[in-house]
Amino acid sequence: MKIALVSPYDFAHPGGVVNHISCLEQQFTRMGHEVKIIAPASKAVYTLGDRFISIGTPRPLPVSGSIARITVSIRLESQVNEVFEREKFDICHLHEPLMPTLCTTTLRLKHTPMVGTFHASGGKPWYTMFSPLAKWYLDRWFRKLDGHIAVSKPALEYVSPYFPADYEIIPNGVDTNHFNHDISPIEQFNDGKFNILFVGRLEKRKGFDYLLKAYNQVKPEFPKCRLIVVGPGTRLRNKYQRRINNNGLSDITFTGYAAYRDLPRYYKTADIVCFPATGRESFGIVLLEAMAVGKPIIASDIAGYSSVLTNNVEGLLVPPKNGEKLAEALVTLISDESLRQQMGARGRPKALEYDWACIAQRVLNYYQETLDKIAPPKAIPEAEAPPVSAASGKH
Repeated sequence: MKIALVSPYDFAHPGGVVNHISCLEQQFTRMGHEVKIIAPASKAVYTLGDRFISIGTPRPLPVSGSIARITVSIRLESQVNEVFEREKFDICHLHEPLMPTLCTTTLRLKHTPMVGTFHASGGKPWYTMFSPLAKWYLDRWFRKLDGHIAVSKPALEYVSPYFPADYEIIPNGVDTNHFNHDISPIEQFNDGKFNILFVGRLEKRKGFDYLLKAYNQVKPEFPKCRLIVVGPGTRLRNKYQRRINNNGLSDITFTGYAAYRDLPRYYKTADIVCFPATGRESFGIVLLEAMAVGKPIIASDIAGYSSVLTNNVEGLLVPPKNGEKLAEALVTLISDESLRQQMGARGRPKALEYDWACIAQRVLNYYQETLDKIAPPKAIPEAEAPPVSAASGKH
C-alpha cells in the first residue's frame, strides 16, 4: 500500500503528533509499505531522506495553552496538487485534519481516500473562535474524510460534539524496543541520590509549578533526593530558576531538550517519574515510555492519563493542581522501595499492549476497512440466457 501521512506541524520540532507520525512511518516501512510524510519543516529533515516531502513554512502560533508551529500560507494548492498527482497514493492519513493550512488544503483538494486522526483534548477547541462562515467551511471539509480516528475517549469527546461521526479509537503507541529496561542510566546522575524525573515542555499546562511546590516540601525530609527536569522551554525556566534560588532549593537540574535517542536513559536513571499536567492531555505517551522502562509513576488524575495508568497498580494518580497531594504521593513512594519495584514491574506488560507494531497494524486494518467501505460495488454479471431448445422453435 502507498500511504501519505500528513502533519500540520513543523516536522523539525519535537511534539506528540510529530512523534506519532514518525513511529507509524517506521512501522509501515518495516511492514513493506511505501510511505511518504508530508509536513512543513523549519529545517531539513535528513533522517527521512526521500520519505519526507516538505510543504510550507511553519510559524509559531498560540493554540489551546501551547504553541503550534504550523504553516499559515494559503498558497499551497499547486504544491499539494503536484505531490498527489505524482505520487498516486492509495490512502492519505491526515493528523489533526482540520488544523490549517496544510491539512485543510490537502483535505479540500482531496486526491485520494482520506482518514483523519484527532489527537487534541481539553479546553475550548480553536475552531470555535472563528465565525459561523469559517465553521461552515470546516464542516464541508470534514465531510470529505472517509474515516475518523481518535487517539482516546477524551479526544473523541473533545471533537465529536462539533464534528459528529463514527470514530474508531486507536491509541498512541510506544516503541518497547527503544524504551526498555536493559539500558544504562546517565552516569552523572548515577551517584546514589534519589532521582525524581519530570519529562515535558516547560508550559503551564504541564504542571511543573506543582511539582516544584511538592519538591520544596519533600526535600527537607529526604535531603538526598534530586529533581531532574527534561524538556524544552526558556521563558518559564527562568521564572522557575528564580523561585528555586529564592527558596534556597538544591539538587534541581534542567537538562533542556533531550533527543529521542537519549530519553530511555533518563527514564532508566529515575527512581520515580512524575507527570503533574493540569489537563488538556488526550493521552499519556510519556506514561507509556516510563512504564516500558519499568518505572513507577506519579501522575495527575486527568482523563488522558487515567485511561493509561491504573491508580495503585503502575503508579499513583493525584488530583491535578494540588502540590500537597503530590508531595504526599512522593513521600509514599520514596519511603517504600518494594512498592516502587512492584509498580515498575507492572508497567512493562501494560506498555507492551501499546507497542507500535500492534498499533500500526490496527491503523492498517482501519485503512483497509475504510477502502473496502468506499469501494464501488462489483458489477454482477448478467445471468446467461438459457439455450433455446429445438422443440421451442417456430415451424
